[in-house]
Amino acid sequence: MSAPPEVNPDPSPPASQPVVLAVLDVALRVVGGLLAVAGAVVTAVLELMLSTLRVGGVLIGVSALLAVLANVALSWFAPRAVGRRWAFALPAIVWFMLMVVAAGGTSEGDVLIANNNWVGLVMIFGGSVAFAVMGFRIIMAPRGTEPWLGRR
Repeated sequence: MSAPPEVNPDPSPPASQPVVLAVLDVALRVVGGLLAVAGAVVTAVLELMLSTLRVGGVLIGVSALLAVLANVALSWFAPRAVGRRWAFALPAIVWFMLMVVAAGGTSEGDVLIANNNWVGLVMIFGGSVAFAVMGFRIIMAPRGTEPWLGRR
């Protein structure tokens, strides 16, 4: 009696599979970075629109609160989506540049954030501090822990 031929229970994957997975990984990271940037643009525009919101003729600071919460969320999302520590800077740079453009006037004198609007000033300060604190936490995390990837 002859022995049955050995069947390899763990066939090796085709050679193209790792390449496909690598391309898919890079594509998802790029999409994650673009989503973080798009989130920064959307929240910045929304915050600018809400910076002049009044209730009973009095400015309310809802855009400042939104800036802090949204910027913390964007700082949390970007490194997780991209998988790199530096990714927190993607939404931070975009958001801050939009605020600089909004605070600067046009040649006609139009501004989106007036210097007498305390909500706009608090919004810029609070949003910038939120990005700074989150960036500090990410940068100071020990190497190898990578809290944004769920590794400890």
